[in-house]
Amino acid sequence: MAEEKKAQSAGVWTTVKPFVNGGASGMLATCVIQPIDMIKVRIQLGQGSAATVTKNMLREEGVGAFYKGLSAGLLRQATYTTARLGSFKMLTNKAIEANDGKPLPLYQKALCGLTAGAIGACFGSPADLALIRMQADATLPVAQRRNYTNAFHALYRIIADEGVLALWKGAGPTVVRAMALNMGMLASYDQSVEFCKDSLGLGEAATVLGASTVSGFFAAACSLPFDYVKTQIQKMQPDASGKYPYSGSLDCAVKTFKAGGPFKFYTGFPVYCVRIAPHVMVFTFLCPPYVVSQAQSVK
Repeated sequence: MAEEKKAQSAGVWTTVKPFVNGGASGMLATCVIQPIDMIKVRIQLGQGSAATVTKNMLREEGVGAFYKGLSAGLLRQATYTTARLGSFKMLTNKAIEANDGKPLPLYQKALCGLTAGAIGACFGSPADLALIRMQADATLPVAQRRNYTNAFHALYRIIADEGVLALWKGAGPTVVRAMALNMGMLASYDQSVEFCKDSLGLGEAATVLGASTVSGFFAAACSLPFDYVKTQIQKMQPDASGKYPYSGSLDCAVKTFKAGGPFKFYTGFPVYCVRIAPHVMVFTFLCPPYVVSQAQSVK
């Protein structure tokens, strides 16, 4: 009887572990990259270059401004990253079992990444909305500022002022962004780990560093256009007549393209790459299954 209970507990922990590790690693990584994320959002909102944004924030708002929205960022990781990395691990394990234990080809890893990204984004969209609004608040005229005090206050105010469904405002580009980011990051990371370990014979630390750099670049390249549209949609406010600047994600994309061309969507690309790379490194150190190839992670 005791053996059965012990086996059941071990089975439950094995199932839950990828979700716990994913959420914990994402929250720790957010504490590291929150200032970079803040600069990225300000750049996308037209506040200038990374150097200009940093200088203005330090002069006008102080060091604490770089951590505005941290509570929303942590809540986002507790929901989005927990669901994203946990479901990715479960999906890849199932796929490897169906593949008779053989390593997954790139397209199957990418498909698992796309699916996991969509699942995570559906859970994390409300916290992501709160995060963007808190980060963008200081860029608005004083009369238009929302003045959210923390993530839960933001969610409460959004529900009270705009309705429950408003929590998923911008959910479309958020889901697409997460799918693109996951496809670029998780698939390229796994592929890079296999190349660094098996072909180059690198050690664990060098493998993590190299694979994180490569996956950060591909994740940024795949997801930044959608991230740009998401930011514009989530921070927008109606004018005096109650009209929003964009009717939806497609309208935002079309107007952005007409105004600045395709490279407008890649505003802040270097900062975005720097933001993602340490995020990948932190969660891979806390989630060892992601450091080794999928073939090694499932026996």
